[in-house]
Amino acid sequence: MNNEKVYIIAEAGVNHNGSIQIAKEMVDAAVHAGVDAIKFQTFNPEKLVCKNAKKAKYQAENTESDEPQIDMLKALQLSQEDFIELKKYCYENNIDFISTPFDVESLIFLYQIGIKTIKIPSGEITNYPLLVAAGKTMLPIILSTGMSIIDEVNDAIKVLKHNGTKDIIVLQCNTEYPTPYEDANVNSMIYMKDTLKCNVGYSDHTIGNDVAIAAVAVGAKVIEKHFTLDRTMKGPDHKASIEPDELRQLVNSIRNVEKAMGHYDKVVSPSEKKNIDIVRKSIVASEKIKKGDIFTEKNITTKRPGSGISPMKWNDVIGHIAKKDYEKDEMIYE
Repeated sequence: MNNEKVYIIAEAGVNHNGSIQIAKEMVDAAVHAGVDAIKFQTFNPEKLVCKNAKKAKYQAENTESDEPQIDMLKALQLSQEDFIELKKYCYENNIDFISTPFDVESLIFLYQIGIKTIKIPSGEITNYPLLVAAGKTMLPIILSTGMSIIDEVNDAIKVLKHNGTKDIIVLQCNTEYPTPYEDANVNSMIYMKDTLKCNVGYSDHTIGNDVAIAAVAVGAKVIEKHFTLDRTMKGPDHKASIEPDELRQLVNSIRNVEKAMGHYDKVVSPSEKKNIDIVRKSIVASEKIKKGDIFTEKNITTKRPGSGISPMKWNDVIGHIAKKDYEKDEMIYE
């Protein structure tokens, strides 16, 4: 990851609906939007959930089905062959390939095919065996922190570091899809940066792009945003995702905000230097002044342009004797 700019991840998740063709179309859309990476999810349903585990409320509502979670996941699963093909397709299109492992077996598979970064999802932040396995890869880790308190985040970081990880970025996240604005808690990202002494980012599940852009303005180094080819598609996450045009707008906005952040100082920018003489003022004669007259508040004033004596020298001019004649509006040079 390039630390000089915000690393933007287009979260495809399972919005491919189990289709490698849709997944490739999502790669194409992400490339067109200008993101840095596209992220999928790699899992074995039998190793992820118990057979009778229920869906989250938003999953049941969005899929309009009360089937067990495992049946939903099986329909959304891509094969290992699919992921190998997707990784190659991403490489060919010059976009980073990331996939979130939800079990140790999936993590090992992704490591073996040469993944460069590991994303730990919010639900796995207390999964000690997965954290140990992730740490042992010694790859950079992006850690989502939804549903967590600071002690749990810190514990996960300790496990990762103890097992070999050195590069960790922590993402503020809320796991409700969509996340209510009042629960987005962008300030938590800043708190974690100060408390944990690490780089931070934001995994955004709110409607629209406002929160992600705000996160960049206060220091996010990584932005992750769910996207879909079409919000009307059937599936658990489509309704809380942005579409390709919105993804492109998000990238443009983030890059603009990065430029606008500037530097931690106060200087005159190159673009405005030319305006100084035009919009600032100088000390000028407010009426005719004869040589030998004393400059007073009655015979001098301040007017544009600003190429003469600065009005901040006002008290230095008042009381002095004019060395020449001045016409009205003529700049005072003494």
